[in-house]
Amino acid sequence: MHKNEHMSVRTPDPDPEWTPDPDDARPPDGANPGWLSDVELAEVRRRLPLLYVEAVPVRVDGLGRVIEVGVLLRAKSTGEMTRTLVSGRVMFGETLRNALFRHLEKDLGPMAFPQLPASPVPFSVAEYFPLPGLTVFTDERQHAVSLAYVVPVTGTCDPRQDALELTWMTPDEAATPEMSAEMEGGRGALLRAALASVGQLR
Repeated sequence: MHKNEHMSVRTPDPDPEWTPDPDDARPPDGANPGWLSDVELAEVRRRLPLLYVEAVPVRVDGLGRVIEVGVLLRAKSTGEMTRTLVSGRVMFGETLRNALFRHLEKDLGPMAFPQLPASPVPFSVAEYFPLPGLTVFTDERQHAVSLAYVVPVTGTCDPRQDALELTWMTPDEAATPEMSAEMEGGRGALLRAALASVGQLR
């Protein structure tokens, strides 16, 4: 049985050190210069692959073994419900570590307390293409290259932005074909690769 952390959809609290989301309206002058307007982002997506980071949040026991895996539930603009992972773009001038922490906090809330890996080496690199067939991963918006990490979290997760809930499940539940079928963009394969990287794919 899946264990859920539910929340009502709400606007994130103001952040004095605000870092813009790619889909927000343009911020005032002086904001992060690595941010792109909707028009600029659309133009870049037509010409270049974009760099992303993705994270599989997990809970571990006292020996460091993964005992639970967290998967986000989101609603698409079409109303379709889908499962996904923590994910987001790397800004210009931003380190991978900072980008990973920013997106974990954005998607899981400020009290999740993620334990970032000591090394920036990902467990996998996923290549997303607008058209299916080149890899198992698809993203109709763009060509993207994503560095994927398994990240233990020790705090309370309060999903924000467009996430409706974070579902915690056992590694065996996360590895089922049914869960893979619910994951958007082929991320079921990435979830299984994450489980394999921590010795939890049986």
